Formats: sequence, structure tokens, C-alpha cells
Amino acid sequence: MTSFDTSPQLNVWRALLALAVVFVMLATTGWTALRSHREATALQASLSKWEHGYLHGHRLPDPEAGPARLTPFFASLTAEDQARLAHRYPLAVGNMNGAPVTLRYQANRVAMEQAREVEQKRMHDTRLSAAGHQDAGRRMHRYESLLTPGRQILAFDPEGSGRIAEVFGNLDQAQRISVVVPGVDTDLLTFQKTNRQYTAPVGMAQALYAAERTASPATRTAVIAWADYTAPDGLGVDAATGLRAAEGALRLNALLDALPGTAPVAMICHSYGSVVCGVAAHDMPRRVSDIAVAASPGMRVSAASHLRTGAQVWAMRDATDWIQDVPYLELGGLGHGADPVSSAFGARVLSARDAHGHAGYFQPGTDSLRNLADVGVGAYDAVTCARENDLCQSGATPAGRA
Repeated sequence: MTSFDTSPQLNVWRALLALAVVFVMLATTGWTALRSHREATALQASLSKWEHGYLHGHRLPDPEAGPARLTPFFASLTAEDQARLAHRYPLAVGNMNGAPVTLRYQANRVAMEQAREVEQKRMHDTRLSAAGHQDAGRRMHRYESLLTPGRQILAFDPEGSGRIAEVFGNLDQAQRISVVVPGVDTDLLTFQKTNRQYTAPVGMAQALYAAERTASPATRTAVIAWADYTAPDGLGVDAATGLRAAEGALRLNALLDALPGTAPVAMICHSYGSVVCGVAAHDMPRRVSDIAVAASPGMRVSAASHLRTGAQVWAMRDATDWIQDVPYLELGGLGHGADPVSSAFGARVLSARDAHGHAGYFQPGTDSLRNLADVGVGAYDAVTCARENDLCQSGATPAGRA
């Protein structure tokens, strides 16, 4: 399957748009019926165990209760009791919005150690094919990398292709927070790359974090590489519709609602990630000051005002990005709406002139990365607009609210 990371055959994309109705109908009937009979995942098992668990003779709170209930619960516990819960229910605590972020890091480390042991056994399981052994080896090495001391894993689910999120900086002490939302072909194994590192979520977030510190050295920043949703796999049906975006939007807003502190949050959304951000926008908390999209196929609205958000909306696209040739339309659920860099859309259009291709926006030294960093730290007067004599930064306010 062709990846969004490479230039597609656009006639294939248009054919997919035309055929997607058939596949969507199948996906919402027989295919979903099959999915409903799958065995419980490791995360579901951990949550179920939590639901039946006790601490000092008292039932544990509903894990779906949300931050309003869970944050005070964890705050009432001793460090010893928190650590006990993290080791007893690692996947549940590691993915629990409302748990302290440092406790989530600790719980996810336990969960990844357990997942690594599973893959070590699979590597020597004689029932598996050579391809199965290879997959187990790749996963084991990924877990070993994620277990490197100092890494801060905010969310982790090994099921299927995997979901994950990582924090760079001190999330509890941050004065500005940025959340990088990547696009298609994002999963546990593609979360970080050695070659072309700035095309993967970890590299994107690391580059943005460094650029933000350069842009405003006195500002305490934190950046989240958020791959905690099931992204479309290449240019298939899921990439032509908003189904994955709708699922991802729920998960994204659950994270945003649980972020510690009151620091303004900037959403930095790439490719299909901008579809996720577009769908999520109307439910994002008020602390989200900015939504910046790069290489967007659309945000599933015809104008920025239709996002129903008080956040400032920014957009950029470089001249060599093939995404400009994808039809900007939405018809019967297919396609993602208007072009965010068009004048009619109404976003603040930023320069990306020295970025290269669809995946080059986070390359260090580019004006695209610098502009995203300036948005992230609220340095709106420092951004460069895409068009000469354009005042894209005019009226931008540090709190993101007029």
C-alpha cells in the first residue's frame, strides 16, 4: 500500500474516493461484527482487573470516571500506594487520564517490560513462521528502545499495530505545551525512525521541542508526540473518510482534558492528523490556544469558522507537497473538505517555502519548523506569512482568545 509519506498516483486516490462507499458499507456491517468477537486485549484485561480491585479494603474508582474523579483519588494516595497500583495494573494506570503523568511514565515502563518479555518468548515460539519471528524481534527491539532511561511514555497499548505517546520536557512545569498529531502509517513500529527521523512522530516532536527552546529560551515548554490513535494504513478507505479521525478525536480530547496545569496548548497537526484535529476542534478545552496544520488534506469543514473553536487556526503547505493535488472536497462522508491554505478557508497561512515534500515540515533549519515553534511558544509576531504583505499574525493573542 502506498504511504502518505511518498508521492501517490493521484488517479488511484480518486478511484479510492469513488469506491470508498462500498467499503464503508462493508466496514460498518459484516466487518465490524467480526471485530466484536475478538478476545479482550491486554489493556482491556488490565482495566477489568482494576474494576474489580481494592486498595486498603476500598473499591477502586471507575477507570472511565475522568480527571474530575481520578485526579483527586490519586492525589489522596501515598507515593507507595500509587506505585503499588502502577505495578498491579500497569496498562490501566499507564493509559488513565487523571493519573499523575509521572505515575503513568512509571506504569508504562512496567507494561513495556512485560510486553518485551512476551515478544522474547514469541521470537523462539516454534509455532510461528519466520515472518512472525521477525515481527516479534522488531517489537522487542522497539520496546528496548522505549525503555531507555529518561524516556517519558505517557500512553502505551501493544495491541495490534500499537498506540503510544511520549513527552519531551517537563509536562507538570510547562508554561507552553505542544501536541504533535501525526498522520497515516503511524503505529508503534513507525513511531521512531533512524533514517529520515524527522518524518516520524518522535523526530517531529524532538525537532519542535528544540526549536521552541531556541525561539523562547526563557519559556518552559513540553511537547507530546501523540500517536495514541489507530491511524489509517496508507491510502486506503480509512484515509479517504473521517472514521479514524472521529475515533482519534475522542482519544485526543480525553488527553487534553487531563493535561496537568493551565498552560496554553498548541496543536501541531500533520497530514491526516489535521483531520483528527479538525474533528476534535469543537470539543477541545479552552486552554487550546492554537491549531496549526501542515500538509493537510482538509479538516472536514469548509471554513475555519466552522471548526467551532476559539483557538487560532494556522495552516501551511510547501510548494513541493503532493497533497495539494488531492481533491479538496467532501461528499457523502468521502474526502476532508476545503483546502486549509486557501484564502476562502480563513486560516492564518504560514510560510513553508523551504520545506521539501509532504514529510519535510519538521526538518531542522526550515522556516516551516521555525513557524510551528513560534506558534507553539506564542511568539506570534515572529512568524512569517506565506504571502508577501499578508498580516497572518495580525490580531493573534497570546492566550488564543480575542
